[in-house]
Amino acid sequence: MGRITLQNLGSMVRERRGTRGLREVAREIGTSPATLSRIEAGKLPDLTTFGKICRWLEIDPSELLGLPKVEATPRSEPIVAVAHLRAKREIGPDTASALANVIIHAQKMLADLPALTRQAQGPTGS
Repeated sequence: MGRITLQNLGSMVRERRGTRGLREVAREIGTSPATLSRIEAGKLPDLTTFGKICRWLEIDPSELLGLPKVEATPRSEPIVAVAHLRAKREIGPDTASALANVIIHAQKMLADLPALTRQAQGPTGS
């Protein structure tokens, strides 16, 4: 299949589905058969469906978006949100990548915030 990209999401889904029916696989993913059919035809899914498909395909959304792999954090919405940035024709690929990196770094900083706050407060009881 070659390199994993957002543009070949539909063919990846179609390949994994194999000879199984659209309804069966759509139910397994948690989406409608019509949505699954549109994705297989090359349309980009909404954020929620994108996340479900990535889980079903067992791939990291950042791989599809061409982003560097980041450590897992409690919330993955910013990575998934980048799909919409890449899908917008008005936003160039460099801008989409830059915005994606800002989102990911902000997410990592927020995840580290409790530890940083504890460090700044120093030892307890002082």
